[in-house]
Amino acid sequence: MLNDKTAVITGAARGIGLACARRFVEEGANVVLSDIDDEAGQAAAALLGKKAVYRRCDVCHKPEIEALLDYAWDRYGRVDTVIANAGIVHAADILELEEKDFDRVIDINLKGVFLTGQAAARLMVGQEPDREDSRGTIINMSSVNAILAIPAIAPYVIAKGGVNQWTKVLAIRLAPEKIRVNGIGPGSINTEMFRTIADNPQKRVEVMSRTPMQRAGEPDEVARVAVFLASPYSSYVTGQTVYPDGGRLGLNYVVPVRE
Repeated sequence: MLNDKTAVITGAARGIGLACARRFVEEGANVVLSDIDDEAGQAAAALLGKKAVYRRCDVCHKPEIEALLDYAWDRYGRVDTVIANAGIVHAADILELEEKDFDRVIDINLKGVFLTGQAAARLMVGQEPDREDSRGTIINMSSVNAILAIPAIAPYVIAKGGVNQWTKVLAIRLAPEKIRVNGIGPGSINTEMFRTIADNPQKRVEVMSRTPMQRAGEPDEVARVAVFLASPYSSYVTGQTVYPDGGRLGLNYVVPVRE
């Protein structure tokens, strides 16, 4: 489906980013994986074979993002898809949350997605449309928490809400340029981050009680959505966020009631 396309993926050393890289390679794409964990990133690229390469990039720094995209362009002559996936979570009570921790999450999860999308857009507008009459696609990794308010991870929730709006405004701006922009908002996905919660039986029951499908999703189930959004099968889809969440957003929350 993606034969000879080129994709750049941030935060690709593990989890959903790595799953996207693996799935894109399987679909025939060349993939540039980026991360700040060089050891894990290099190992991931080696695991995926000759169609994958690793390049370090800290998405908080604009010159590093531009260098990453220039590297992909120089190596492959084109960049068809950019997935802004890098992100972190910091849990803290709002009354105790420190400014530096808030800033760190916003810098990576929101500003980093903005800088990645801006740099990708600037590169793609200079490309000729491909055989599907597309100059490229940009995919932003959001979360169900862009919609669901969870006070314990307030900076993350705020950032992901911003990502959803960024996806819309960038899509509107780039539609005349034949560039599509969409988001993916995963629910509970079986990554290292989720497993730290799932290892606690009480927390696991709490999460599963909010998931109608009664299981965590797998990273590849998110990656398949990314393939769809990068492919011609979604040629009339832009400005949307797709939620692979096991039905979570459709389920009303309950709160403890004082007797």
